[in-house]
Amino acid sequence: MQSEIEKRERAAIAAIRSAFGAEGDESSAAQFVEHHLEEIESEYWQKHLGTAKPEPFRVVDILVLQSHWGGDDEIETFDFTLPEYVTDYVISVRFDESGQVEDISMES
Repeated sequence: MQSEIEKRERAAIAAIRSAFGAEGDESSAAQFVEHHLEEIESEYWQKHLGTAKPEPFRVVDILVLQSHWGGDDEIETFDFTLPEYVTDYVISVRFDESGQVEDISMES
């Protein structure tokens, strides 16, 4: 049986993918990806995605959970980032009281 943390982690990644692919997307997820595609050396992308210039949507595939936290014994926020501590930025996914994704933001 999977834990609530695992369920929410999967829901958070699904929400990031969904937001990233939306028409006219100017989401925090897209900003995070575009920023890092411009700033990080091609060798990093080659190592992690097998190409020096990955398609933006592929970057979501390598996101790793950095932390999860919340208040009152709830797991409200999940922060994702790129492997190997290559950035101080995270994509933060916040859940509401019913366990639905409430917000996705890029934070440092």
